[in-house]
Amino acid sequence: MLEKLGEILRKTTDKIANAIFLDKNLVDSVISDLDKALIESDMNIFLVKELKDKIRKAALDERINGIEKKEHIIKLLHDELTSILGEYKPLKLAKEKGKQNRIMFLGLYGAGKTTTVAKLGNYYAKRGNKVALVGLDVHRPAAPEQLKQLADRNKITAFVDTQEKNPVELWKKNEEELKDFNLILIDTAGRHTLDKELVEEIKVLNKTIGPTETILVMPADIGQAAKKQTREFMDAVSISGVIITRMDSTAKGGGALTSCAETKAPVYFITTGEKINDIEEFNPKSFLSRLLGMGDIETLMEKIKSVTDESKQEKIKKDVEEGNLSLEEVIEQVKSMNSLGGFEKIKSMIPGFSGMKAKIPENLIESQEAKAAKWEHILKSMTKEERKNPELLEKQTSRISRVAAGAGVHGSDIRSLLKQHKLLNDMVKSGAGAGGLGDMSQGFSQKQLQKLAKKFGKVKHMRF
Repeated sequence: MLEKLGEILRKTTDKIANAIFLDKNLVDSVISDLDKALIESDMNIFLVKELKDKIRKAALDERINGIEKKEHIIKLLHDELTSILGEYKPLKLAKEKGKQNRIMFLGLYGAGKTTTVAKLGNYYAKRGNKVALVGLDVHRPAAPEQLKQLADRNKITAFVDTQEKNPVELWKKNEEELKDFNLILIDTAGRHTLDKELVEEIKVLNKTIGPTETILVMPADIGQAAKKQTREFMDAVSISGVIITRMDSTAKGGGALTSCAETKAPVYFITTGEKINDIEEFNPKSFLSRLLGMGDIETLMEKIKSVTDESKQEKIKKDVEEGNLSLEEVIEQVKSMNSLGGFEKIKSMIPGFSGMKAKIPENLIESQEAKAAKWEHILKSMTKEERKNPELLEKQTSRISRVAAGAGVHGSDIRSLLKQHKLLNDMVKSGAGAGGLGDMSQGFSQKQLQKLAKKFGKVKHMRF
């Protein structure tokens, strides 16, 4: 997301840090680069001018000199950009027993509201919440089916009705059953514009449902128009926060983020792709840290929790501590990496990785998904004893031939699985790799991250 902005910001800070003299020519060059990058990312020109003036003033301040001045300007740039992106206000759920969280989603057509409801449902279900999705969009014919399909695919309960055309009645019909859930995510109808009919429908639903949060969903590609849309919804129905979608596919994301900050509407989450796990909490400091190439471990940890159930996390953690990952867990590791979008998608979150020149091959994710599917077939063709002691296969090639025939794969596919199993267990026992994705949910140490960055920064092709 906003890769070009991030690249220029990194070059700008490096240019300042490495300068022998911070003269007028250098300052002008830095400001020119910043100006171009921020305008291209669709940030408000008045905010950009204000930032440039502050940097120029700090650079020409004779009271600050030498290294202190460079540090001062870099910190000023960081602090001002963080301020422009807005204040960090996470979405907080009530945890008390008997208290129910009801979140109502609003937005115009094409914002990605229905898929965002499913993504957030999956996000919170993986964190131990009992989640229900409710489809109250009775105007768009495909909305109920879309929500139901997304819910079923990700094992989330959904309440939809393709026959009922009154959203209030639809809510009342399911109200009793919904008492069993602690988090209710409600998809409502959209329109091409915020017209009187839509406002009236939302107000009636708001009175009937009594939501604890009312979230506006907006696409990043509307840029600075986000400011106008946010204010209109705030004036009409009093939204409590925003989710910005499609942050992966537009340079206008900077405009959407800063526009929301101007209206004082907190951005709770951003979505960064089409997959169910492509959603993350928006924290301005962490977001800027990634743009500057400094990584964002907290968001990475949260993304890992999104692809691994809590029960599985505990099981893998126990096996990691004992230095004994099973073949099934090796496959889970590869599938988890695929769900995160592969290394190319998450490397900006790992300190030291975002600037590495080695590019992940474009077809790597597809090949890993196919490999994981093959490995699952291999496991089904193995005996219980072989799954428990895979070294038996290495000792007797006849076993490999038998399993390969049963799974319809080549012997090399089985050896690939055995190699991956040995590699991950060696990493676990040595502590060099933090035990794969399962143990990553417990957090990498800085030393381990530096080892990983150093290791992968040298290779041209990644192998799992």
